[in-house]
Amino acid sequence: PEAHDAMPAGRAQPMPPAADAATRGRDGPRAGPGGGPKGGAGRRAAALVLALFGLVALLASPMLPARGPGPLAFITEAQLPPEAQETLATIRRGGPYRFRQDDSTFGNRERLLPEQPRGYYREYTVVTPGVGTRGERRIVAGGMPPAVFYYTDDHYRSFRQIRY
Repeated sequence: PEAHDAMPAGRAQPMPPAADAATRGRDGPRAGPGGGPKGGAGRRAAALVLALFGLVALLASPMLPARGPGPLAFITEAQLPPEAQETLATIRRGGPYRFRQDDSTFGNRERLLPEQPRGYYREYTVVTPGVGTRGERRIVAGGMPPAVFYYTDDHYRSFRQIRY
C-alpha cells in the first residue's frame, strides 16, 4: 500500500469483500484470527447468561402473586358522583332498579376484586349524564345483604372500594 493508504499501528487492515463474507457467520460477524473464539463459545456464553436470568426470575416468582387483586384504592361515598350516590341509595333500599341488568350476578372475570364464590357480587348501573346507553360506570356490591361496595368508572378495568 502507498503511504497515504497505511493504517495506524495496532489497527487491522480492511478485508476485501470476499474475505469479509467468508469470516462472517449466519448470525453476524465473527472474530478473525487472534480475536477469540469463532461463534460457538460466544453464543454458549450468551445462552448461559440468559438461562441464569431465567432461573433467577423463576425462583423470584413465588414472591409475586400469581393472580388476583392488588390493593384497591378507596373512595368515600361523598366523593362519588351524584349519580353513583343515588345508585348506592337505591341498592340499600333494595330497588327498584332502572335497568333490567341491575342486581344481576357480577362474575369478577377480571379478577380485580377479592375472590369470592359465584353469586357473591352483584352489579348496578350508575347513570352517566348525556350517554344514551348504560355507559361505563357501575357499582358492584358484595354479600347478601351487601356488605362491601366497589365503584368503577371505566367498565371494570379498575375499581375503588367505597368507604361510607
